[in-house]
Amino acid sequence: MSDTVPALDAFIAGMPKAELHVHHVGSASPRIVAELAARHPDSKVPSDPAALAEYFSFRDFAHFIEVYLSVVDLIRDAEDVRLLTYEVARDMVRQNIRYAELTVTPYSSVRRGIPDRAFVEAIEDARTAAEKELGIVLRWCFDIPGEAGLASAEETARIATELRPEGLVSFGLGGPEIGVPRPQFKPYFDRARAAGLHSVPHAGETTGPQTIWDALNELGAERIGHGTSATQDPRLLEHLAEHRIPLEVCPTSNIATRAVATLDEHPIKQMVAAGVLVTVNSDDPPMFGTDLNSEYAVAARLLELDEAGVAALARNAVEASFLDTDGKARLSAEIDAHLAGWQR
Repeated sequence: MSDTVPALDAFIAGMPKAELHVHHVGSASPRIVAELAARHPDSKVPSDPAALAEYFSFRDFAHFIEVYLSVVDLIRDAEDVRLLTYEVARDMVRQNIRYAELTVTPYSSVRRGIPDRAFVEAIEDARTAAEKELGIVLRWCFDIPGEAGLASAEETARIATELRPEGLVSFGLGGPEIGVPRPQFKPYFDRARAAGLHSVPHAGETTGPQTIWDALNELGAERIGHGTSATQDPRLLEHLAEHRIPLEVCPTSNIATRAVATLDEHPIKQMVAAGVLVTVNSDDPPMFGTDLNSEYAVAARLLELDEAGVAALARNAVEASFLDTDGKARLSAEIDAHLAGWQR
């Protein structure tokens, strides 16, 4: 086993990948967070990269949201937005991520004074530069920060539909679930869906399976962010499997936010056993001390996968993505070629 694990880690590191559940600000590396904190010394976020590790130790989900929002507060102008976005893409390329759908929360930046058009232009400029210079394809999910209420939903829907950037493919809902019922956001998801955007809300991360049902029935969810509690409802698991509704699973995140007690108790095994289309993702990787490669390694251990099993998991993400048909075929072929080369 001691020889097998490093070999599997190397296979994962070299494998072309897609990521579907990863947050824009939450992907800021300690180097970038420290640089932004130094530029904005009135922030309580440490500018010392070493101190950030302690700062990113979360007591519970509410504390995680508090820390996350303090980092959001470091993004104060379009230059900050552009820098963050491009550097996130650079970090992804180092992991052989070929395609990513970043969850972006424009409301958080606009309410802090960044003009909406400047924000959209900054992420788009970074996206096109990253594709040209780094070879990675980025797409956006604009999400409602649930803790900010219906005013944030209205503003997010307006920006998504009126200023719709070329890279925007989906509409989401993040933040706390407790005390933030999904059905109240139905009108905003209806507008986004009518504009051709896909529905990808978070649900069932820190609440029970009813939140997932609400996301499906009220918000028209095509994928579910987290869906951790789905295994508590056999009928829900059967529904997800039958309709091929993917779950965006983020194992280390669930432990860091205390949504799940330990990795060995993570429900990913039950999800897969039920036939649900499971994708593996990193959520807010630097904040949780992880990256997508590490999440694949965790999933491989929990699911007892070899290289072929890991490649199949990677193809799940391609299937569940909003890439066009040709793009899916190319990325799946890259994964297959990586596996074939490894097995020779």
